[in-house]
Amino acid sequence: MKIAIAVEEQSMESIISPSFTRGLYFLIYDTRTHMKTYLNNEAKDKQGGAGIIAAQIIVDEEADVLLTPKCTGNAADILEAANISLYKTRNNLALVNIEAFKNGKLSLLEEIHPDFHKRG
Repeated sequence: MKIAIAVEEQSMESIISPSFTRGLYFLIYDTRTHMKTYLNNEAKDKQGGAGIIAAQIIVDEEADVLLTPKCTGNAADILEAANISLYKTRNNLALVNIEAFKNGKLSLLEEIHPDFHKRG
């Protein structure tokens, strides 16, 4: 299984980005092989469409789940269409949340935030 997380450093001990679309990197962790891949987040500085771009990066990496504190509507739509489950992180460290997920201690992310262009 591949787990995706937006992080601020290329480290398992990194702080998780408070915004999935604005993290500096995406950590892709394979639970079978324990292989870690860090990808530059090409969406982080985009004015519009960041959610779509970030979500597509995760889809292209064939992740099974995304661990994140929050996610916007456009990104969630793309991820869910690709059968990528969204789980809410419990604290701010990548490694702690990966372990919590593996132990069944994270819940599905239920609250999807409105996209920037849809705010009133």
